[in-house]
Amino acid sequence: MTQSSEGAEVLVARFDALLLDLDGVLYIGEAPVPHAADALEQSAAAFGIRRAYITNNASRTPEQVVDVLAGVGVPADVSEVVTSAQVAAAYLAGQIAPGDAVLVVGGEGLERALEVNGLRPVRTLEDQPTAVVQGFHPDVGWRDLATASAAVNRGLVWVASNADMTIPTPDGLAPGNGTLVAAVSAATGQVPVVVGKPNTPSVDAAIERFGSQRPLIVGDRLDTDIEAAQRANIESLLVMTGVTDVRTVCLADPLHRPSYICGDLRSLMAAYAEPQRVGNRVELGGWQAMYTPAGVEMVHFGDDPVLGIRVLALACWSSLDAGNSDFDSCQEVFDQLQSGVVQLLRS
Repeated sequence: MTQSSEGAEVLVARFDALLLDLDGVLYIGEAPVPHAADALEQSAAAFGIRRAYITNNASRTPEQVVDVLAGVGVPADVSEVVTSAQVAAAYLAGQIAPGDAVLVVGGEGLERALEVNGLRPVRTLEDQPTAVVQGFHPDVGWRDLATASAAVNRGLVWVASNADMTIPTPDGLAPGNGTLVAAVSAATGQVPVVVGKPNTPSVDAAIERFGSQRPLIVGDRLDTDIEAAQRANIESLLVMTGVTDVRTVCLADPLHRPSYICGDLRSLMAAYAEPQRVGNRVELGGWQAMYTPAGVEMVHFGDDPVLGIRVLALACWSSLDAGNSDFDSCQEVFDQLQSGVVQLLRS
């Protein structure tokens, strides 16, 4: 099957590999994102599409990631998992001598990745580390950050798995690794080498493993997943199940604009409807927005809020590119579409 019931090509049929973010796409905390597992199973059964699970969370080993995925109904193999800890350790292995000690600020995922790459994870300065690697773990505390700061102030190589400022949890957004990295940076005046998304080493590793020619990055964050796709010059799908809200995607700069916008992963197995420009109007599915350099107005409303987001985003991007910076008049529509997509995702 390559077509929807309406006869158009389904979205997933355009690609040979899905490069999937995890938090906010497949699960939030320990809770599965509704419909995600079923959608992946259907896409694999229909098209045999390969899947890579790419995470900026360095706290888990690949085996632990596989277990977490199994817990939310997504079967995976260790070979399909690419963690920022693996990428950080591989980078350090090219910078320091085999067997060197590396100060770990983070969890078991970093320790295991260093060992696999022939390096020795340590936790104290007395162990004479030659580098520092920092990744998210909920147990990282002040003493860990103080030790890292002392090491960085001594001039050691400093690598961060990622710089996400927030992570999604069932209770809302919480501080991510970027906040912990920022604390060390504030104490030292230095900045680390950051290897996770939006930088491309994780994406490059997944593409190389699969030999993919037509990959699609799937994520919920503009500043990591979508920017990584832009940097790697590949297409991206934003799902509205994680941290990005309607206003944020509609006001995104060119580096953070997704190729596709969907509610959740069910849309992989549906035809993708593109909004159309007609003069200074954008239209799709009963939605119609007018844009000028001075502003944007939604002049006709349809039923499907996801189609409305696509229309409003394209209109806002066009207005932004023409020099507009005032979108206060759109806030009511942003809020209406946000409420609509929340209700849709619950169905």
